Amino acid sequence: MFFIKTRFFSFIGDYLKVFKKNMQKIKTIGLTYDVKTDYQFKAGDPLDANAEFDPPSTVDMVVHTIESLGFKVKRIGNVNRLLENIDSLDVDIVFNISEGISGRNRESQVPIILEMKGIPFIGSDALTLGLTLDKLLTKKVIIAEGLPTPKFFEAKNVEDLNLDHLKFPLFVKPRFEGSSKGLSEKSRVENTEQLKTQIDFIVNTYHQPALVEEFIWGSEFTVALIGNDPIEIFPPVQVKIDGQLEVGDLFYTFARISSDRVEYICRSDSDNPLIRKLIDLARRTYLAVGCLDFGRVDFRVDKDGNPYILEINPLPSLSTEDVFMIVAKAVGISYPEILAKIIQAAAKRYNFA
Repeated sequence: MFFIKTRFFSFIGDYLKVFKKNMQKIKTIGLTYDVKTDYQFKAGDPLDANAEFDPPSTVDMVVHTIESLGFKVKRIGNVNRLLENIDSLDVDIVFNISEGISGRNRESQVPIILEMKGIPFIGSDALTLGLTLDKLLTKKVIIAEGLPTPKFFEAKNVEDLNLDHLKFPLFVKPRFEGSSKGLSEKSRVENTEQLKTQIDFIVNTYHQPALVEEFIWGSEFTVALIGNDPIEIFPPVQVKIDGQLEVGDLFYTFARISSDRVEYICRSDSDNPLIRKLIDLARRTYLAVGCLDFGRVDFRVDKDGNPYILEINPLPSLSTEDVFMIVAKAVGISYPEILAKIIQAAAKRYNFA
């Protein structure tokens, strides 16, 4: 089951009253997270090495919001601190927004430990987080489900090219990174020489294979989802880059998302065929990779109106400046209600509500 959130919600206070009444089994929520100050830069690290981690202000905001919902919050921190305190957490459930320390399986570290200890947690499990961080494996699942994604190949070195089924321009990115890590104006390549240069940069800087895919010229969208059964799908958000809504050959880069050059425009025209298609594809992608409680699906749409799935993020930012808050404001939902919906989705899975 799923439904689309398009109406203006004018009884937020009533919703939260009902929510609190249904959450009697949950008193204390632990919070696992990584903050940018946790990361210790090493020699040779790129400038965006800690891009996935949250600023302390985001963690503070999440804590204060959960407390405003009537819960006690225990700040657990990163996976190392979780391990240090695993036998004395004294929480009813853990809200996981931790990106993990290092490696391809880093996002799976916190949930697998919690699962082993039988501690309930909010958010997707280790399998889903590990799968979706690896963009290559995600694309294979998407293709198996008959969903559209740009043509691609993996390059482990500059000689590992498979251009027979692709045409320039191409786009080069790390195989298992997020938050636009490794992306710059040089990521879009026009010829074989530029392609080899960018593959070499990714392989040697991020110590992982490069994912090369056809670049989709057009527009960019992202869709936020909350829940399990039902899944609540929010109106697609169109990405505006450098003041352009039809972004053409522009795209996310680390420099852009670290500035004010990216804006989000909520599309509430739910009768538009493209918007309906994006909503359907987001739902199918969310289900295909086994997302739980909340997530976000990113798209490019070509000049003929054909959408392509770029990736799905089951661990999206909960910053008030990111997509979830933009959508919430557009449909009349408060930030506390967004977090309440996520908590309620997990509580229902564990029969807490």
